[in-house]
Amino acid sequence: MADDMFTHGDDYNASSIEVLEGLEPVRKRPGMYIGGTDDRALHHMVAEILDNSMDEAVAGHANRIEVELHADYAITVRDNGRGIPIDPHPKFPGKSALEVILCTLHAGGKFSNKAYSTSGGLNGVGSSVVNALSDSMVVEVARNKELYEQRFSRGTPLGPVKKIGAAPNRRGTAVTFHPDAEIFGSLQFKPSRLFKMVRSKAYLFSGVEIRWKSAVEDGDTPLEATFHYPNGLADFLALSMEGATTYADRPFAGKVNFQDKFGVPGSVEWAINWTPARDGFIHSYCNTVPTPEGGTHEAGFWAAMLKGVRAYGELVNNKKAGQITREDMLTGGCALISIFIREPSFVGQTKDRLSTEEAAKWVESAVRDHFDNWLASDTKSAGAILDFLVLRAEERLRRRAEKETQRKTATKKLRLPGKLVDCSATNREGTELFIVEGDSAGGSAKMARDRTNQALLPLRGKILNVLGAASAKMGQNQEINDLCQALGVGMASKFRLDDLRYDKIIIMTDADVDGAHIASLLMTFFFTQMRPMIDKGHLYLACPPLYRLTQGAKRIYVADDAEKEEWLEKGLGGKGKIDVQRFKGLGEMDAKDLKDTTMNPATRKLIRVSIDEDEPGETGDLVERLMGKKPELRFQYISENARFVEELDV
Repeated sequence: MADDMFTHGDDYNASSIEVLEGLEPVRKRPGMYIGGTDDRALHHMVAEILDNSMDEAVAGHANRIEVELHADYAITVRDNGRGIPIDPHPKFPGKSALEVILCTLHAGGKFSNKAYSTSGGLNGVGSSVVNALSDSMVVEVARNKELYEQRFSRGTPLGPVKKIGAAPNRRGTAVTFHPDAEIFGSLQFKPSRLFKMVRSKAYLFSGVEIRWKSAVEDGDTPLEATFHYPNGLADFLALSMEGATTYADRPFAGKVNFQDKFGVPGSVEWAINWTPARDGFIHSYCNTVPTPEGGTHEAGFWAAMLKGVRAYGELVNNKKAGQITREDMLTGGCALISIFIREPSFVGQTKDRLSTEEAAKWVESAVRDHFDNWLASDTKSAGAILDFLVLRAEERLRRRAEKETQRKTATKKLRLPGKLVDCSATNREGTELFIVEGDSAGGSAKMARDRTNQALLPLRGKILNVLGAASAKMGQNQEINDLCQALGVGMASKFRLDDLRYDKIIIMTDADVDGAHIASLLMTFFFTQMRPMIDKGHLYLACPPLYRLTQGAKRIYVADDAEKEEWLEKGLGGKGKIDVQRFKGLGEMDAKDLKDTTMNPATRKLIRVSIDEDEPGETGDLVERLMGKKPELRFQYISENARFVEELDV
């Protein structure tokens, strides 16, 4: 990767660091900054520090990174980059730039593009958040052949930056931190998870060597390893598909520099192949940060692939190629895509989904030309892939026709529960089933729904906790029977995803403790009895608001007390006193409120229920602890985490 693509010279000093606001909120509400206080959030802290070193590498200033897990579960991340500036900050003459970066939220060198053209860190949020949530952090900086150090605890400096010696043969930054038990309880880093994270970063940028070292043994993870992959994502795909039969002898892989093609900094790299041996997957990244929920770069990639394969079908006179959809491309398609762009926009603080609109156009244009050439140059692989995708399309169309027939005669074939308010659509695609709490909520939802594609199933009370319940008891439970009949599927080994009558299953319960309990029972049921439904992304949680605020003609809905207090402080922009209405249940919301906030796809927010791909076993363990028959495990979990609860809504 060319240095001039990402760097703007070596004028990286204290004046490069901008400051936007203070650090106080982080410890009070860590979920707003790293998505929670669970295992995923804990490991996300390592990703934030590692991303800063990766930014140095991508910018052309570092080529080696070391990640070390210590025996006390502290983490050290070292790089041989430029080193964080330690000179006094222009706006804060009494503080070094290092202290400003580590102790101030939204302070960093990534806002103006002067120090970094692309970056994966949280634009000045990451380092300070990790510092605030660590009981100990030590930062060493080697600059100008001198070694400096500063120590922190829970976001507070324990002293100024100190020069601790000469460093004639060293440069860069080393950050060592230990997560605070007040925030994360007894959670500890898992070597296997860190190992996978470190390895994936090395695949994402071929110009860096990453060294892994661990003093913690888990039986499977190497204690030392060195990662350097000159072929980037092509090497990553080969490892991911190791042993699988593929339709192409070599993957479709490549890399395009946006500067050359569009005149903007950045690049896209990709690798994909198809196999009959396993389900497909796509793993995408932006500036080396994983985007598990995809986004515009994925949309552009699949648009290029779909248009390319349809065009090739026309070229070889295969008239059925026009039936191929993105869904067919995903079946058996194993893909990796990595994009580097300036100032990416994401949905959410933890960057799960890329929303930069231009990325779709850049990626589609960059990939499409190469895909057309690849198909034309390897007609054997192109023919095998086209035949496979046409077969998938035909199977999909046949299943759809069968489903349409089944749906048209559903009331005759299925003993649908009387409480089910079905939709009128004749096929599954685009349909939604809202599982609602009680008849009163069902009444509002019935008026708020779109009759074409939105169905309702009211549940009376709380369903059976299926964890540990005998199968005979489950079979006799009316609510569970109604649920299975409405969905058109059986439980456990009798579950068939193709029989599912709706595209989205949406749990819509009140925003209170009882509602959360009902949602937990339903998720436990689906996790244990209909797991493929979750794996394939069909299960969602609705997000009804807790309050409606009205000031004159202005009206907004807010999700929690913190957001309510913010609006009460700054006002809505209307006239007069702000009227606050709390929704104690969905049944209290009128149809317009419910539609606008929770049911209309254009204005609502849904949470997709998913299982951590890296540690799927942990989800099962947590479900067993919280929902199982052993109260001592539940008590242990509550004891470990009770101190994190700021307030209860009971």
